[in-house]
Amino acid sequence: QVQLVESGGGLVQPGGSLKLSCAASGSIFSINVMGWYRQAPGKQRELVATLTSGIIKNYADSVKGRFTISRDNAKNTVYLQMDSLKPEDTAVYYCNAQVKLYSYSKASAYWGQGTQVTVSS
Repeated sequence: QVQLVESGGGLVQPGGSLKLSCAASGSIFSINVMGWYRQAPGKQRELVATLTSGIIKNYADSVKGRFTISRDNAKNTVYLQMDSLKPEDTAVYYCNAQVKLYSYSKASAYWGQGTQVTVSS
């Protein structure tokens, strides 16, 4: 019913930049919250950034001042601009969206397939 397709991952040197994109498609009434999470090898998945109602931004302390989340509402697409990347940012990054399929339904969480970000010299 709902698909989240991520793109933009890759290999980058420390101090470099990458921009991730995540497009939601399918039978969507509305999306109130979109965000990014990441999971490094041997670690639990953690929140990176969320954007609520297209206005309220929330960032993990570890990425504040370096990462910027934004959204194109018309395209149901969320972006994550990652600057000043560090080796510890290496992880699989997952897109998340809280989607309402109908006006009367509760929001359900959907996940993308993940995109690898590797920061290494």
